[in-house]
Amino acid sequence: MVKDDLEFDMEMAREYDKGIRRALPTYDALFRIIQSFLRAHVKDTANILVVGAGGGNEILTFGKGNPSWTFAGVDPSEAMLEVAMQKAKDEGIEERVSVYTGTIEQMDFKETFDAATCLLVLHFVETVEGKLSLLKKVKENLEPGAPFVLVSMYGDQSNPEFDERMNLWRSIWLDLTDLTQEDVEGMEESVRELSFIPSDQIEDLLELAGFERVTQFFSTTLFGGWIAHSTK
Repeated sequence: MVKDDLEFDMEMAREYDKGIRRALPTYDALFRIIQSFLRAHVKDTANILVVGAGGGNEILTFGKGNPSWTFAGVDPSEAMLEVAMQKAKDEGIEERVSVYTGTIEQMDFKETFDAATCLLVLHFVETVEGKLSLLKKVKENLEPGAPFVLVSMYGDQSNPEFDERMNLWRSIWLDLTDLTQEDVEGMEESVRELSFIPSDQIEDLLELAGFERVTQFFSTTLFGGWIAHSTK
C-alpha cells in the first residue's frame, strides 16, 4: 500500500473511531469490561482470535495491556487491516500481531485459539444462516472451554421497544453532534437496513454454534454484548 492510500485509510479509521464513540457512547468502557473478562479466563500467554479486526482497536487495547498475548486478526478489508497493523507498529506490538484478509469462514488456521472476540460484525451478516455459520466457525477455532465475546446491534424492529431504543440513539446523535434532523434520519434509514435479530435469537444461535454459559452482559441503545464459552 502506498503512503497516500495508507494516510487516507488512517483518516477514515479516525472518522470511524469518532463515529462509533457517538453511536456507542460506552465504547471504551465496553473494551475495558471485555478485557477484564478475557483476563479472568485465559493464561498470560494467550493467543486471541479477533473477528472483524479492521481498524485495530481490539488488538491495540488488549495488546497494550497484556504484553504476552498474541493476536490473529481477520477482516474482509485489506485496507482496514493495513490500518490495524499501522496502529500496532505505532505502539510497538506488531510482532505479536498477524492479520488475515477474508471472512472467518475462509480461514484455515492450523492452530486453535485461547479466546475470541467478534465485535460489531454480526449485524452486517445479512442472513440468520450466515450468522450461524460465522459463529460455528469461531467455535471450531477455539480450545475447549475458551471464552468468547460477541457484541452486535440487536432487536426486533417490529417491537415498540426497539423504536424507543432507536429514539434514544437518535437523540444522542442530535445532542452530541452538529448533524441536522435530516442527517440523522438518513443515518437511521441506513441503520434499519442492517440485519437485526432479537437477543433471544442471538443466544439461540450461540448455543447452536456450540457455545455454553451464554450470558448477556451489556446493552445500550441499539447494541448488546454476550459472553460465552466453547463447549468442552
